[in-house]
Amino acid sequence: MIILGIDPGIERTGYAFLKHEGKSISLLACGCVMTSKNDTLADRLLEIKTDLAQLIKKWQPQRLAIESLFFAANAKTAMVVGQARGVVLVTAAENDLEILEMTPLQVKIAATGYGKADKKQVQAMIQKILKLKKIPKPDDAADAVAIAWAGIGNRIK
Repeated sequence: MIILGIDPGIERTGYAFLKHEGKSISLLACGCVMTSKNDTLADRLLEIKTDLAQLIKKWQPQRLAIESLFFAANAKTAMVVGQARGVVLVTAAENDLEILEMTPLQVKIAATGYGKADKKQVQAMIQKILKLKKIPKPDDAADAVAIAWAGIGNRIK
């Protein structure tokens, strides 16, 4: 099974594809879909949808793991990230992916066993678990790897 992990954002949407076969789990690809601040919101959302659809076509995942939207101090930021997240969910549904939503707490527990782990602890554990030479960059891609990892064992809807 191939799991797509997504860390939604409007400027950078982190993605990661993990392949899970038996007890073997490997990172196939990770990175970010980037959008330009100079584009309209609609064009940025379309860029996320278009690029994500191409990635799904290339890697053929069966499952999407995505972090649920958490409370943000800046309501405008939360709304825009929510819109990007909506585009991801629609694109996943169009491609018949099983969709798993999880909280940041659930992702941290899956990666480290500790719900209050910081970003560096999560990244270090994911690097160790997947036997990566280095932590994926930028942080959005590393977060997407952790989300995909959490999506392997979770069946949260």
